[in-house]
Amino acid sequence: MKIKLVIAEDNSFLLKAIREKLSLFSDLELKFCAVDGQDLIGKLEQDSNIHLILMDIEMPKMNGIEAVEKVTQKYPQIKIIMLTVFDNDEHIFKAIQAGAHGYFLKEVDPPTLHQGILDTLEGGAAMTPSIAMKALKLLRNPPNFEEAKEETNLTAREIEILEQTSKGLNYNQIGENLFISPKTVRKHIENIYAKLQVHNKMEAVQKAVKNRIIEG
Repeated sequence: MKIKLVIAEDNSFLLKAIREKLSLFSDLELKFCAVDGQDLIGKLEQDSNIHLILMDIEMPKMNGIEAVEKVTQKYPQIKIIMLTVFDNDEHIFKAIQAGAHGYFLKEVDPPTLHQGILDTLEGGAAMTPSIAMKALKLLRNPPNFEEAKEETNLTAREIEILEQTSKGLNYNQIGENLFISPKTVRKHIENIYAKLQVHNKMEAVQKAVKNRIIEG
């Protein structure tokens, strides 16, 4: 019997890459793709004969974490593996809390992804090793993300830019990575400074690490 899969991913380039990985295995059958959480829920209402969903996190209309919650409530038999470029603590913590069964980074190689799908369907938890380590740390010391969020009120995009800034990337490099203009990056950075009440990159990064918005 073939394993019936669904992909929820709004980036057409990344979707193509995932489809190519799955196409290498004859025991996997891709039933359909969804461009966001709402699209996914709508399609599952038409056909919920699915074994496993590969779920992105950053999607419009309804993000992956919200979608996990809804799928878990309505279709508890369907397994979900997060397949994302993000490995920040909050995404991992909230995805697992919402009911995700596994968490892979998108650069995962095809055999590892395939084995992860098989393991998850057999009741295991498939994770990129670095994610598993973070998940264990989070369990030992559960952070209060809400507290940090309320204080700073940064958007997902601003956190993304802050993470890239902390790695020493300049406006041009961040813009290229996120497919936005350097001018837009600059505007986001200005908003970050205002929200965090800081005056430069170093202060912004230090405060974000202290508030556990990004990793140090």
